[in-house]
Amino acid sequence: MTLMWEVRASDGRLDDLVAYVTAHAAPSAQVFRSSGVAARVVVIDPTGLGVPGVPAELLARAPHEWHFEPVARAG
Repeated sequence: MTLMWEVRASDGRLDDLVAYVTAHAAPSAQVFRSSGVAARVVVIDPTGLGVPGVPAELLARAPHEWHFEPVARAG
């Protein structure tokens, strides 16, 4: 089951958060960072593990997580 993991970075800590996430997410996970005002990181993780143990000082709030399963398409 694929996990979508999203978190908002503390003020001025987006680069630190991205560094932590890229170092600790599964190698098969895709990592995205926002380019707008809200400093966010999103991880699409096919292992379903997410990113454990993110230091609290990097986070503006706790991560949000959603699990997804693949949908078979005809044709």
